[in-house]
Amino acid sequence: NAGTEADVYISVYGERGDTGSRQLLRSQKSKKFLKGQTDIFAVEAVHLGCLYKIIIGHNGLGSGNGWFLDKVVIKDPVTDLDYTFLCHRWLDQGQDDGNIARELPVTDASTFPKRQELELKREKTWAAEKWKFQKGITLQFYNRLTHGFICLYPDSRVDALGDKKNKYGKVFSVWMHA
Repeated sequence: NAGTEADVYISVYGERGDTGSRQLLRSQKSKKFLKGQTDIFAVEAVHLGCLYKIIIGHNGLGSGNGWFLDKVVIKDPVTDLDYTFLCHRWLDQGQDDGNIARELPVTDASTFPKRQELELKREKTWAAEKWKFQKGITLQFYNRLTHGFICLYPDSRVDALGDKKNKYGKVFSVWMHA
C-alpha cells in the first residue's frame, strides 16, 4: 500500500521563480505511483535557474490514497543538471505525521559521499557493538561521578546503586554532560 491513486501535484522553486502547482498527469508508465516504481513526467515551465526546493503532495482522494515517496529527481534540460529531493516518508493522513504534502529542499550532491561514509561508519560500529544486545548479555557501565558500576541484566533488571566492584569484567565508560 505504498502507492497512491490520488492526484499528485508538484511545485518547483528556483532562483527565478516557481512553476505553481502542477498536476503530474502522464507518466511514461501505464499506471502511475505504484510501489517500487519510478515514474517519469514532463513538466513544461520557463527556465527557473538553480532549483532549491519543491512542494509535492496529493489531494487525498481515492481508495488507498496514502503514498510513500522515496525521492524526486528533476533533470534540467537546459543545464543538463540533476536536482535530487530526498523524502523517504509517507504522504498519508493515517501514517507518519499525517501530512499529504511535503516541502523538500534540494539535496546537495557533494553531501552524498559524506553520507555514504557516515552510513558505512555506522554499519561498522553496529557490527562491532551488536553483541552487547544479544540475549543473555549483562551490560555494565562505570559511572565516573559515583565511581560505581551500573548493571543492565538480561532479565531486564537494572542495578543502578553504583556498586563499587567490577562484577563482570566488562567496563564501558559513559560520559554525561549537562
